[in-house]
Amino acid sequence: MRFDIITILPDLFKGPFEHKIYQRAIDAKQLEINIIDLRPFGLGNSKQVDDYQYGGGAGMVLMPEPLSKCINHCCSTCEYDEIIFLTPDGETLNQSIANHLAIKKNLLLICGHYKGIDQRIRDKYVTREISIGDYVLSGGEIATMVLVDAVARLIPGILNNETSALTDSFQDNLLAPPVYTRPENFEEMQVPEVLLQGNHKKIEAWRNDMAEKRTKTRRPDLKP
Repeated sequence: MRFDIITILPDLFKGPFEHKIYQRAIDAKQLEINIIDLRPFGLGNSKQVDDYQYGGGAGMVLMPEPLSKCINHCCSTCEYDEIIFLTPDGETLNQSIANHLAIKKNLLLICGHYKGIDQRIRDKYVTREISIGDYVLSGGEIATMVLVDAVARLIPGILNNETSALTDSFQDNLLAPPVYTRPENFEEMQVPEVLLQGNHKKIEAWRNDMAEKRTKTRRPDLKP
């Protein structure tokens, strides 16, 4: 799977995508992540990429010309399944969206900044707009990292245990059940007996029951 990411802050991506989980997948050619710096597509000697918004108001807007040139350049090298703009007014990212995107082959992600991007770019190029929550960040870079992680971890072979992602919270609209590890007794708090007996049918039933109870208590809005 290929992620191409357009940003004016490419250095922000150096740390997260150098993690061994990503690097293992990249080395195995299961995952490709390309960071595209918008600045070289900027206008004039100063490579300008932003300007004041029409109508007045605080905050700069990423200009349409640099973005258009950059997107067209990217599209000349790859056929994208989706061109996604990360924005607070997009649809809220959830597990269902991540599952859907994980079966795609090529995604182009646009990181907004300042007050966002010129609406005409959204109208002409963007096929999907996604938010990671009802709050505003300084730019779309962190939101993009969240989206890439949520999607990439679902690709077979990315995680050491491929069944792990299938038992996460929000798969089947359920929160994950409690988990325990050694020691068996910690400060007089005991691991539930059912987990120690080795009866996998009973363990699975217990986990399903706990997941349903936790979901009902913490997220009654979710419908299994």
